[in-house]
Amino acid sequence: MAQKGFFSRLWGRKGQGEAPPPSEAPVEEKAAEPSVERAPVEPPIEVVTAELPLEIPTAEPPIEVVTAEPPLEIPTAEPPIEVVTAELPLEIPTAEPPLEIVTAKPSPPPISPPPESPPPEPPQSWFARMRQGLLKSSSRLTRGISDLFTKRKLDEEALEDLQDLLISADLGVATAARVTKRLAAARFGQDVEEMEIRAALAEEVIAILAPVARPLAPDFTRKPHVVLVVGVNGSGKTTTIGKMAKFYRDQGRQVTLVAGDTFRAAAVEQLKIWGDRAGCPVIARDTGADAAGLVFDALVETRARGDDLVFIDTAGRLQNKTHLMAELEKIVRVMRKQDETAPHDVLLVLDATVGQNAHSQVEIFREMIGVTGLILTKLDGTARGGVLVALAEKFQLPVHAIGVGEKTEDLRPFDAEVFARSLVGL
Repeated sequence: MAQKGFFSRLWGRKGQGEAPPPSEAPVEEKAAEPSVERAPVEPPIEVVTAELPLEIPTAEPPIEVVTAEPPLEIPTAEPPIEVVTAELPLEIPTAEPPLEIVTAKPSPPPISPPPESPPPEPPQSWFARMRQGLLKSSSRLTRGISDLFTKRKLDEEALEDLQDLLISADLGVATAARVTKRLAAARFGQDVEEMEIRAALAEEVIAILAPVARPLAPDFTRKPHVVLVVGVNGSGKTTTIGKMAKFYRDQGRQVTLVAGDTFRAAAVEQLKIWGDRAGCPVIARDTGADAAGLVFDALVETRARGDDLVFIDTAGRLQNKTHLMAELEKIVRVMRKQDETAPHDVLLVLDATVGQNAHSQVEIFREMIGVTGLILTKLDGTARGGVLVALAEKFQLPVHAIGVGEKTEDLRPFDAEVFARSLVGL
């Protein structure tokens, strides 16, 4: 039955022309089956195949990154080594510029010493130092003489003008009169030159100064020889003591300094500084101590020690202050309780810049304590150096030394000829 029905249907459809029913059924079944089967199967295949390649490449990049990093790190370590080895030879040749700078430094030293070494101070003589120190005084005097005696006869008017010039130069009235009188006797009415006047003036000055030019001559048999140094404020007493102490200490003498200026602490310190320079002990006390008592104790100590020379500094005082001058008298009285002959020298230190005021200082100090000699300082700072001639003419006191500067060697024993020739510019 089944077979009959199947073939009958199959054949019946072809023979009877019942094409529509059977054709519609199979067409519909065949068309529906393949479309239904293909549609659901193909999408999952495409999705799966699409996901697999996406997952695989995503796993590959980390592998590539990991494998790429080691080779990158290795070559990066090598370049620094190559760079360092390449830089070292390059830095070594670059050291040439410092060598040029170093070689340039030695060249200045040979150039700089020559300017410092040339000034030849040691060969400078005392005469040259004196002439330089008296330059202000001599230029004033020589310029005046040059103005007066330029193609001029030595008549009465010329003599009067010359006398006025000498007085204004602090040489004093007596010195001016002596010079003009001598010139009048030798050349009156004749033409005279400037150099003749200067030479004649130098001879007169030498004649006045030669008898008083006597260096200090301590008696070293006394043990000690006592020198009292006096003067007004600022005359240069302490500095003079220091310079003289060094002079005698360099001769091998045992010298002691006594700080008798107990009013000023600065004076004591200054004397100690000079004591260190000269290698001499300094005896001192506190500021305000009794000066006479200090001097007494100092003489006891120096006598026991057997010193050769003692310089006693004193406070600066004006010659018109009677109570201060009385204190100096007290120092001398107390000193003589130890040694009746002390002080063996009383030196008055004069500041050359005071000019004619030096006359009153000499008068009063000599009357009060018996000045035995003069020291003139600061001649290099004034045009009034001629005052020394007037002092020698009037007082006839020995002039032991003069100072023309601040250095130790600028204080020297007085030489009349050197002074006179320097004063007139010869």
